[in-house]
Amino acid sequence: MRSSRARLATALFTLVAAVAMLSSCGLVSSSGTFHDASLPGGDKPLDGADLVVTSKSFTEGVLLGKITATYLAAAGADVTDLTGAPGSASSRQAQLNGDADILWEYTGTGWVNYHNQTETISDPQELWQRVHDIEKSEYNLEWLPPANFNNTYAFGASTPTAERLQVKTLSDVAALPVDDRTFCVDDEFFSRSDGFLPMLEKYGIPYNTENGVPTGNVTRMDAGVVYTSTANSDPCNFGMVYTTDGRIKNLNLVVLDDDKEFFLPYSGSAVVRGEIIERYPQLRDLIGTISERLTDDLMQELNGRVDIDGEDPADVAYDWLKSEGLIE
Repeated sequence: MRSSRARLATALFTLVAAVAMLSSCGLVSSSGTFHDASLPGGDKPLDGADLVVTSKSFTEGVLLGKITATYLAAAGADVTDLTGAPGSASSRQAQLNGDADILWEYTGTGWVNYHNQTETISDPQELWQRVHDIEKSEYNLEWLPPANFNNTYAFGASTPTAERLQVKTLSDVAALPVDDRTFCVDDEFFSRSDGFLPMLEKYGIPYNTENGVPTGNVTRMDAGVVYTSTANSDPCNFGMVYTTDGRIKNLNLVVLDDDKEFFLPYSGSAVVRGEIIERYPQLRDLIGTISERLTDDLMQELNGRVDIDGEDPADVAYDWLKSEGLIE
């Protein structure tokens, strides 16, 4: 039976989600839905555990939440599914309040957004350790070892454009004639302290300079439109992308190497409340079994099945776990 904490969290989430669905485009998938399954051999290492899994509302966050909810329920836990919490703050706050137990986060998000750090740490393991230590000390949140994918910022180009201009790295872009240095970015990335303008400085082509990147070379647009504009090379040769986005494969984009290591790693890490990981230490191995299988290519594929093919995240999560032999 679900605890009163879980029932209260579910009721609050349902109300917030309903408002979000009426006032915006809605959630990727409704909360509370994942497929029943069992572990091979019928083992139940989490029998008797009562867990609340939440996630942010964007596709990858929901997918990671569904994968986790499905797998932990298969391991015997009574799982309350609060995936798809509208906005980043609501899922984070639910965990800080003790209303949610498990949430997938990104090391770059923890470092910059939650702790306002400005130091650039390019080594993924070092950044994870620094975030892990701060979060453990300040909030008793346990950031489990990161998965093998990095959903960071990058720049992409269409395959014909990359071949025509012979670019593989951002340094190659910096060496192009000024007229070829055209970019599509969204407003948030343009204005971030770790975003577009400092990136241009890092690569020696500062914004609003004649020999760098003139203002007319930059088009600001909605993040979703950036991908198609980049694929069409109109109005830009290079567009901001997220490295695990399914549209990269679908549109046959080339991701340019950040050879000067400007962008922070955004490694995915399951975050568990300290009280819960102490009560159920077996969560380390169970979630580790998921994490070690998650790569950039895989997340592009799974994200694409939702964003491009229109599949439900709960179905994609179940199918993937079954294909890996993790559930039956």
